[in-house]
Amino acid sequence: MDRAKRILLFRIICAATMTAAGIALGLYPLLSFISVYFYIAAAVTVGYDVLINAFNGIFHGHILDENFLMLAGSVCAFILGDYAEGTMILLFYQVGELFQAIAVGRSRRSIAELMDIRPDYASLLTDEGITTVDPYDVKVGDIIIVEPGEKIPLDGVIIEGSSTLDTSSLTGESVPFEVKVGTTVISGSINLLSPIKIRVEKEFESSTVSKILELAENASSRKAKTENFVRGFAKYYTPLVVIAAILIGAVPPLLFSQQLSVWLPRAVMFVVISCPCALVVSVPLAFFGALGGASKAGVLVKGSNYLEALAEVKTAVFDKTGTLTAGNFKVTEIHPKEGVSEDRLKRVASLCEAHSSHPIALSIKEAFGETEIEDAKYETVSGKGIIVKTDNRVLGAGSLELIKELGGRPDDPDSPHTVVHLFEDEYIGYILISDELKSTARETISGLKNLGIKKTVMLTGDREETAKQVADTLGIDEHYSRLLPTDKVEKLESIINANNKTLFVGDGVNDAPVLALADVGIAMGGLGSDAAIEAADIVIMNDDPALIIKAVKIARKALRISKQNIFFSIIIKFAFLGLSLFGLSQIWMAVFADVGVLIIAVINSMRTLKS
Repeated sequence: MDRAKRILLFRIICAATMTAAGIALGLYPLLSFISVYFYIAAAVTVGYDVLINAFNGIFHGHILDENFLMLAGSVCAFILGDYAEGTMILLFYQVGELFQAIAVGRSRRSIAELMDIRPDYASLLTDEGITTVDPYDVKVGDIIIVEPGEKIPLDGVIIEGSSTLDTSSLTGESVPFEVKVGTTVISGSINLLSPIKIRVEKEFESSTVSKILELAENASSRKAKTENFVRGFAKYYTPLVVIAAILIGAVPPLLFSQQLSVWLPRAVMFVVISCPCALVVSVPLAFFGALGGASKAGVLVKGSNYLEALAEVKTAVFDKTGTLTAGNFKVTEIHPKEGVSEDRLKRVASLCEAHSSHPIALSIKEAFGETEIEDAKYETVSGKGIIVKTDNRVLGAGSLELIKELGGRPDDPDSPHTVVHLFEDEYIGYILISDELKSTARETISGLKNLGIKKTVMLTGDREETAKQVADTLGIDEHYSRLLPTDKVEKLESIINANNKTLFVGDGVNDAPVLALADVGIAMGGLGSDAAIEAADIVIMNDDPALIIKAVKIARKALRISKQNIFFSIIIKFAFLGLSLFGLSQIWMAVFADVGVLIIAVINSMRTLKS
């Protein structure tokens, strides 16, 4: 508990003690006049900040906020001689404020744990030696050294050394990550074992840690519809109730000769009860707690509006490669055309993929080595492959359609594996590349169906045979193959138009347009990808699709709890407004019920922290 909360708790204890003393003294007629001083001291001790905030609210045009309502109720109670009630109004209100502060503090700590990934410095290697600098001062291409126990300050590639990294603060994954020369590392990870030298590939403003921190800091600014409803409700509800309270206190005495001493306390109770603090506090807190709980689980949500949309999703659409499959491609078979040697096939494949960083290209370079043609023109054909043109040759590697466009007559093997066709002035054969399913892919699909997701769909640019095998193995309802990026957008549009709210899960690199189109875009395995972080609404901070199930559960829990708070608060609120109208409740009981609702709603909202 921080200093501000400790002070508030101390004030509450002191005020409660003085109030109890006032009540005790009031039992003795000869000492009852002294009790008034105890009540006044208690009210000032616990409520001086309420008075200050009420006047600040009036000065800034926010007259009917909770501070004004509580102060008005307390002052009216004192004027009517109900000193104990007037003190208890402020006392119970501050108890509610304390519970709220504790709950918000717990939620903020969950977000703050994510903020711990921010690096404080970078050890820059210069001609004069190692210099400690601000991460913002490091440029692309600079060499930095990270010692054991230090955070990696910027994204880059290891050029010397090997070690083990702790990425748990980024991914929620507790298993250490082994790295060596050539491994791409991301900022925010902690080096555990040995010193490593890293060549910086992104400036700090563009680094993974910077983007994640920016998203986490801005997440609470994107409000859910439920939160906006509560704000709008409170905006109109409170003034109407205050007007009603004025009419209650004035009309019966003025028009019907009723006693002012009877109707004024009822009007005061009406004002006090009207405060919608349980609604205004507990509903945003439910979503804020869910944002913190999600980040703790390794799911970064850009705003509570996306949580609410995720809770209502009924159709789940998946990209295949890197999302449902591991993206660990390996060349498994080589099939040269009759009269073509395997060496020629391998050489053309490595030449075509020389400049590509696509996972399939990397698997080819790993299997056949890297070869490059000088002064060649490399052209990437989106969704189809690569064409290489020299003065006297045309080479190609990619899909069936690409080879046909180049004038070749490719075979079309019946294989569930990815096929890369090769061309060198003519069709010369193909190679098969396999990719394994992620271990939790089947669990993810079945888990989403158990949660009530009505339809699962897979979109892929891969061959029909490969797509069908993956879909059948995982139990996916529909699949669409041989799709270009534009085809995926069109297909998703048709799915959205034919179904309820839709989420799309992709790797965030080639799927940015589709991620942006979906009601909820979830980037999988794209922690180091700018496209993943910028295009998606939710980022799974490792490549485990099972976290989608947890994200849906967290979202639904937040929405369910917020609706519970709304229903419970409104029912109790109107019940006590009715009781106060007919004089069936005392003012301190009304305040206790109002603050009691706040405390119950806040405690209920705190459940979202447990993901």
